[in-house]
Amino acid sequence: MEFSSRERQKHARLAGDRREQYRHSLQFYLEPPTESISLVEFESFAIDRLRLLKVVENLGVSYVRGTDLYKTKLGNELRKLKFPYKALAEDDYEARRKDHISHFILRLAYCQSEDLRRWFLQQEMDLFRYRFNELSEGLMQKFLEHVNLPFEAISEDLKNELADELFASTPGFSLPKEKEQMFYKVGLADAVDLFRARRVFIKDGFAFVPFKEIDVIVLNNYRTKLSKALALTARSLPSIQSDERLQPLLSHLSHSYVGPDYSVQKNTGKISLEQIDALSVKSFPLCMRQLHRALRDSHHLRHGGRMQYGLFLKGIGLTLEQALEFWKKEFIRGKVDADKFDKGYAYSIRHNYGKEGKRTDYTPYSCMKIIMSNPPSQGDYHGCPFRHSDPELLKQKLQSYKIPPSGITQILELVKGMHYQLACQKYFELTHDIDDIGFSLNHPNQYFTESQKLLSGGRELKKEFNNSGNFQQKNNSQESINSTSTPNSSNATADTELEGLEAYFTED
Repeated sequence: MEFSSRERQKHARLAGDRREQYRHSLQFYLEPPTESISLVEFESFAIDRLRLLKVVENLGVSYVRGTDLYKTKLGNELRKLKFPYKALAEDDYEARRKDHISHFILRLAYCQSEDLRRWFLQQEMDLFRYRFNELSEGLMQKFLEHVNLPFEAISEDLKNELADELFASTPGFSLPKEKEQMFYKVGLADAVDLFRARRVFIKDGFAFVPFKEIDVIVLNNYRTKLSKALALTARSLPSIQSDERLQPLLSHLSHSYVGPDYSVQKNTGKISLEQIDALSVKSFPLCMRQLHRALRDSHHLRHGGRMQYGLFLKGIGLTLEQALEFWKKEFIRGKVDADKFDKGYAYSIRHNYGKEGKRTDYTPYSCMKIIMSNPPSQGDYHGCPFRHSDPELLKQKLQSYKIPPSGITQILELVKGMHYQLACQKYFELTHDIDDIGFSLNHPNQYFTESQKLLSGGRELKKEFNNSGNFQQKNNSQESINSTSTPNSSNATADTELEGLEAYFTED
């Protein structure tokens, strides 16, 4: 499309006016965006920011914040998703616009419950900390002025007068470095955390904060503003939820899955029913391993369990005919006869495969959907064990699966911090004897696929197995635990059949 000279000038003037909104690559998100955007852009921006915050969460647990590796990985992700990553660059208007709009979209989606607000606040804080600390001292000072935090730098005369006190009260500084450092006079209320940690000098109701510690003050200020904003946004939800265009999008985003689609698998029909017992030990995530064990033990699962496990099995390759055979064989071992199964249960299985009702081809549940919706009640086995199990029961289950005590402690710490997907990642690493899985785990079927690739050598290992004999012995011992109540399955036969299956998963 070509513009006349007058049209080009008008276009440039409008762009210039908007650029004034984003004079800095970093902001407190105090003013909501006012421009009109399409629903496609609305959803695209939101999903990209959600991807970014998921990476922030994963890196925050996997690496020490502020290390070179942490900063490199997060910087690469910002660049890949086209968010601002170079401080105050002149040519990143579109990235700044996307950053601004996407923050407010996710604020709408994640203000709906206390858990969602807490998660969103933590990830946004970590992202802000990284971006603020990437600024130079001069740019930090400009930013402080931009957000109306004009802390007063003390004069050289006052700094020399208080030199001994500042040196004694500021850990990590030698006297020459302390003389080079800029200090700010900050109200004590803004420096409570530094005061509690005995990291600043206090005089006459003011804290004398070195420039290297100013991020603590800025972060506290940002946390207060964002926390209040989330609470206010939650109060406004009823009016927003009345918009039929936005309501489905916002509801979906709060437990959205942003990875590959596992509704159609290239390995359909490649798995035999005889392999499932061995696969449940080697390659099922804990949630599906729990469901499989419960089904084998009680020969029945309630509706929530049948939906979660049935769609997972569909995603790893079971055909409709195999699924009907699998569920029928198991149910008739219990209190359900063949006729009752055909009348009461077969329909829902065909429905999941898009052969009944609306003919919807249902997608296997993502981790977020399992964690956030339909919590299990007494007698249920669905849900996420890391989210929904009592910690003591989870500990016993992990012990029964021969997870080492140090690994169990790590998993329980992640659970305590509400990092349920990261706890599952740690479970993957421990059961596959590797240091770093090298990806963010977001889906049970992703767990299965990556496990099969790894076991067949299709993925590069971060850590070699100690020796193949030990690893095989560990798996064999686990299989013996799970085979006691399934006399019709043979682990030796299943292992032979798995060789071809594992090789299949190395294909592109």
